Amino acid sequence: MPVKWVLHWQPNAGTTVNSQILNEVSQCVESINGVKEGRWKATLTFYKPMLKEQAALGEFPRDFLGISLPELPNKYYFVIRGQKIVLEAEMTIQTIMEKLQSYKTRVALNFEGVQYQLGDFQLRVGKVVPMNSESLRGIIMEMEYVPISSLDKSRQIMEEFFDIWQEAVSKRSLPGHFMHIEPNFAEFGLSDHYSPQHTAIQYATIMAQLIATAQSVQSVRN
Repeated sequence: MPVKWVLHWQPNAGTTVNSQILNEVSQCVESINGVKEGRWKATLTFYKPMLKEQAALGEFPRDFLGISLPELPNKYYFVIRGQKIVLEAEMTIQTIMEKLQSYKTRVALNFEGVQYQLGDFQLRVGKVVPMNSESLRGIIMEMEYVPISSLDKSRQIMEEFFDIWQEAVSKRSLPGHFMHIEPNFAEFGLSDHYSPQHTAIQYATIMAQLIATAQSVQSVRN
């Protein structure tokens, strides 16, 4: 599987994300000759246990989430960041969980937008919105280098492309920038060879970052 970096938009202090920034970012991809290929969508769900006794709550992980990826519509990925666990399952696991009434959805978020081709790179720019809502919670971008599936071997070219991208975005004087936070994949038992599990962990990491950013903005307002 090609190596992928999942980036998120980090607003400047005192600012928030908005649709104008998303539009500018999309125009930026087109300005460096990105060719539209269609739309994409991933869904991330935070789960909470369905308990008969609240006392047992501490026995369950707090950050238990699942994610569906557009390139693998029949698979579903679970991540528990606290215990450094990532699992692959069939998509039908969601139906099983509902029937067992073991976990229920706490909040579900869609990542959706436009996919672009740029030489050997595939870029996906998208918004983060709650399910059944258009309230913008964040902006993300997937940066995929198709020829290579080794994290180490692709690092230099990914960094070089990221620098080019940052320079292109900076010319638009937007109130923020894209950030790349690379998780420690080895902690989850993953190798240098890129897999969908790597993508799932990156999304989980970004969600933690988006939540932290939202909380800091809220505390400033209060």
